[in-house]
Amino acid sequence: MRFMTIWKPANVKNMEEGIPPTQKHMDEMGKLIGELAQSGVLLATDGLMKSANGARVKLSEGKVTVTDGPFTETKELIAGFAIFQLQSKAEAIEVTKRFMSVAGEGEVEIRQMPDYPGFPPSK
Repeated sequence: MRFMTIWKPANVKNMEEGIPPTQKHMDEMGKLIGELAQSGVLLATDGLMKSANGARVKLSEGKVTVTDGPFTETKELIAGFAIFQLQSKAEAIEVTKRFMSVAGEGEVEIRQMPDYPGFPPSK
């Protein structure tokens, strides 16, 4: 089963101000990512740039609204993601706990991805 994890850190101030993590933190995260990649369970991962570089596009009642960053509601900011190939949701939770022990306080949403096309082919 594939799972996507979406990380929302508790404190995004440094990220939004463009302050990089400490070398120690980068080394710890690099070690964890290396272990997960080498074991074959980590399919993809990356962090995201500050919200000032982004935009939100909304479609409501046929009208498209584009809002350029930065975004004021920082508790909703996504800082990174990972995609894993795992055996169960319980295993995804355990991997996420390992990630959070390095990443720090915040919230990670875990979502299972289909291992087949979401819609059957047209006949």
